[in-house]
Amino acid sequence: MPVGSPTPQTIATEKYTKKVGIISKSYKLRKEVTEAFAEACEKKGVSAAGQLTVMMQAFIDEVNKEE
Repeated sequence: MPVGSPTPQTIATEKYTKKVGIISKSYKLRKEVTEAFAEACEKKGVSAAGQLTVMMQAFIDEVNKEE
């Protein structure tokens, strides 16, 4: 549970993310790359998280084919 006095929405959001298995990851990347990626996602009308998921899954599938 969140610390302090979380709102009902905060509690519901945390419960949902835990239920569907969403986690937060942190990576250190060059600022120029992340800003260009954010702009490209905006131009394309997709979320950065959604696009990262697509690219990660494609890479996973590619690696698993090689095995």
